[in-house]
Amino acid sequence: MANLKVQFGARLKLLRAQRNMTQEQLADATGLTIESISNIERGIFGPRFDNLEKIAEALHLEVQRLFEFG
Repeated sequence: MANLKVQFGARLKLLRAQRNMTQEQLADATGLTIESISNIERGIFGPRFDNLEKIAEALHLEVQRLFEFG
């Protein structure tokens, strides 16, 4: 089983791409930096709880949908 941060990052990247959003657009929508979005997507860091809510809102999803790993 892959590391949770890696699984989450891959899921975030997929969801962002499905919405035709760039990392820059997601960063702008959440108030995070592009570097932060990149680090999350690469599984280097996991997002804090408050940032999970911002990411879900920017992607128009419920937070739990971010954790639906295939």
